[in-house]
Amino acid sequence: MGITGRKRRCSCSAPSPCEDHLLLLLFLFVAMLLQRAKVESRTLNYTRHRQTSTLRLERISRHLDKINKPPVLTIESPDGDLIDCVHKRKQLALDHPLLKNHKIQKMPTEMPRGMKVNSGSDNEDEGESMRVREDAWQMWHLNGTLCPKGTVPIRRSTVHDVVRAKSLYHYGKKRSQLPLSRRNDAPDVLSANGHEHAIAYTGSSQEMYGAKATINVWDPSIQVMNEFSLSQLWILSGSFDGTDLNSIEAGWQVSPELYGDSRPRLFTYWTSDSYRATGCYNLLCAGFIQTNSRIAIGAAISPVSSYDGNQYDITILIWKDPKVGNWWMSFGDKTLVGYWPAELFTHLADHATMVEWGGEVVNSRSNGQHTFTQMGSGHFAEDGFGKASYFRNLQIVDMDNSLSSVQSISTLAENTNCYDIKSFYSKEWGTYFYYGGPGNNPQCPS
Repeated sequence: MGITGRKRRCSCSAPSPCEDHLLLLLFLFVAMLLQRAKVESRTLNYTRHRQTSTLRLERISRHLDKINKPPVLTIESPDGDLIDCVHKRKQLALDHPLLKNHKIQKMPTEMPRGMKVNSGSDNEDEGESMRVREDAWQMWHLNGTLCPKGTVPIRRSTVHDVVRAKSLYHYGKKRSQLPLSRRNDAPDVLSANGHEHAIAYTGSSQEMYGAKATINVWDPSIQVMNEFSLSQLWILSGSFDGTDLNSIEAGWQVSPELYGDSRPRLFTYWTSDSYRATGCYNLLCAGFIQTNSRIAIGAAISPVSSYDGNQYDITILIWKDPKVGNWWMSFGDKTLVGYWPAELFTHLADHATMVEWGGEVVNSRSNGQHTFTQMGSGHFAEDGFGKASYFRNLQIVDMDNSLSSVQSISTLAENTNCYDIKSFYSKEWGTYFYYGGPGNNPQCPS
């Protein structure tokens, strides 16, 4: 009864019991505020994170609006690509500040002398029957729809494409690399940051105005998303030891980071400052001017070569227009794709000092060991036709705008236990080589 009476009579004027009660209430109130503050803090951080992501997506969206020009028609490829047919005078290239008053060159003033149509018939090399097909084409053609006259097909870039890149700035660019020490007679290749090569190259004593080769297409496996495997030719002038290297490049590549899949795709690249600020892949920045309405740079090539089966070729020629100075690219038999305007370059505004052909991979050593990313077919050069990748009929364009077979080449592979190269000569294939490899294997563990 005494306890009950104290409860009834409890008031603020009562000493100890009320203080205890108030302290308890105050403690509970403060604890509640602290808990609410924690929840609000977490919510605020989450909101801030979402706002940051939203800002990035807005920046990406603005960039995509800039590079994805309004199409006249959009074609959906079976592989999921969207091919926009853009009026040729509205293409991104003409946004380049150096090309504001540029008049599109419809045709080169002349083709290289000695250029002829390959019959595509079966050839023989080292006694082997050559099951070579030159009808490797592009997957979006399976849709059956073509771009209208006066437009050019451009693979549409998506938010997902950009998000996969290291940053918006890095989207569509090769990462700048520093050269390793090398022999004085070695070519100017970038071998740092895990880039590995198996290439053939010309000497640097002659002036060159173009190059040509036929390359069989494969679908090498890529271990890590930010690695790639490519096969290409390089037109070079300048030096890797400085910041003035000019390079024009074209071939096929597999790059999950750039395209979001593992399909081999036709690609181009250019730079006028050693891959630092200028240039990009394909049509992802202002520069390359496309004139062809049937070839989409960056689109998947299909079909591809198979082990001990049919081999599918693409032929690429790049040469400098002797009168205008633009660097033209043709695909297959005399199919003009477009050109890199002379205004983009410094050294290449004159001529090339070196040409390279071959393969390149990125070895990121993500697990502390050499990557399993394959080069070419994933087989070594010694496996030969039908198993190893090849470049055949290597040619250069001289100062008289004449195509001639390369008489002598040097070869280079940084790590022959991982990827290698072997060159040959035959009547049908002229100067050619096999190259490639599996990457990580018992002889290439690290």
